Amino acid sequence: MSLINNLKENINRLETTFGLWHGLTSTYAAEICAGAGFDWICIDWEHGPFELTSVLSHLQAIEPYETEAIVRPPQGDPTIMKQLLDLGARNFVVPMIETAQQAESVVRSVHYPPAGIRGVGTGLGRAAKWGRTPDYVKTADDQICLLLQVESVKGVENLESILKIDGVDGIFIGPADLSASMGYFGKAHEAVKEQITSALQTVRSYGKTAGILALTREDADFYRDKGANMIGVGVDTMLLARATSELAASFK
Repeated sequence: MSLINNLKENINRLETTFGLWHGLTSTYAAEICAGAGFDWICIDWEHGPFELTSVLSHLQAIEPYETEAIVRPPQGDPTIMKQLLDLGARNFVVPMIETAQQAESVVRSVHYPPAGIRGVGTGLGRAAKWGRTPDYVKTADDQICLLLQVESVKGVENLESILKIDGVDGIFIGPADLSASMGYFGKAHEAVKEQITSALQTVRSYGKTAGILALTREDADFYRDKGANMIGVGVDTMLLARATSELAASFK
């Protein structure tokens, strides 16, 4: 693993990046996806059937490739975050953030004291190469990339206070959950699109990276024009489901 987090560097420069959501729990699939040329692969532990050890295996499978691994944990619990950090995860999309207090708690969970509450266990941690990385505890904080996912009406209402928390590198808007929160479950309603656009522009006004999952070229181009500069353009499970259905239908 490079000591420099390339994704963090790109995000600090507000460069546009494209990535893939990863829910297949096969490390073979992870390697196939990692070699495709995306800037990042998001290991979705929130909705994918992963365990802590399988997240480790996927980090190991993705590491040899130029793409950066992101982990979406089930929640921003400090214990979970501590374990993921020690495994070597350094890029996060933390779901369901609704308040500045939640944001501050997650920020503190990914930093060593005095800035945070991350426990020191470098001798047991893959991230520190089991104590073989000199000064790991002095440099680790600078390489952590923390994106918070805002995906509810309450989260959008508190977006500016969340953005004011030091240590938040960007905000990822969750369109599906935001749509449900607004009362348009499963519908591509214009009001949701307007709310997402407003949120993306607010994030960019604070000089932060604005992320979105956009699963059609039309949506990806639309939200990029509205300020999104971190765009998930596919989900591996959906890609496999669609391709196999189309193949079967072409013969039957």
